Amino acid sequence: MKPNPRQLNLLAFVQAQGSVTVEYLADKLGVTLQTVRRDVQRLADEGLLTRFHGGVRVPSSTVENIAHQQRENLHAQGKDRIARAVAQAVPGDCSLILNIGTTTEAIARALLHHSGLRVITNNLNVATILSANPKCEVIVVGGVVRGRDQGIVGEAAVDFISQFKVDIAIIGISGIELDGSLRDYDFREVKVSQTIISHAREVWLAADSSKFNRPAMVEVGHLAQIDRLFTDAAPPEPFPTLLTEAQVRLELAL
Repeated sequence: MKPNPRQLNLLAFVQAQGSVTVEYLADKLGVTLQTVRRDVQRLADEGLLTRFHGGVRVPSSTVENIAHQQRENLHAQGKDRIARAVAQAVPGDCSLILNIGTTTEAIARALLHHSGLRVITNNLNVATILSANPKCEVIVVGGVVRGRDQGIVGEAAVDFISQFKVDIAIIGISGIELDGSLRDYDFREVKVSQTIISHAREVWLAADSSKFNRPAMVEVGHLAQIDRLFTDAAPPEPFPTLLTEAQVRLELAL
């Protein structure tokens, strides 16, 4: 299922509030309760929302991410804006690492007209996208392929990445919590992401606005390890203060 514009707006309202009533959504969207209930049911069936008596909330599991295909549809416009902003900031003739995630896949598509890039990735989707650019060299990390999203994880991936020092690491993340910690779900993926961060001269985080205050089980790192944050809306409190304290340059892709 690909959510329609009204359903995407519904998801955005729920993401912003955490949990809302059906009546609130009907008022905000200017539609009937019946329409909202129908949309909510369809989105809940896809695992994008969780229903409770009288309302809905964002799925709040700290141990498992939303499925890859569902994440592709969520916040797609925001991810595309982020991707364009990142691509505009990436110079030609530089080395990059792109990690696992639908946002980094959008960035790969936005880099298709760059030249002189050498890209290391543990994301087979990124590798497939960028292999269509004849002016870009793609290096695929070795390791275990995670079937659900074509990500490459494990100790072999860590060892492979440890050989390099790139100009820019461009990473996605599952959640940024109120203490400034960057979090994800799979410990094997996290070990690879930590290695990516430590083997780059600059680290750019690409995260749509739904990632703020989203819980996940495993800590990847902290905002203090990030040089630039690309997002699609102004972060809510207390994140502006956290970004200032961590000396992270905020890039809003509006």
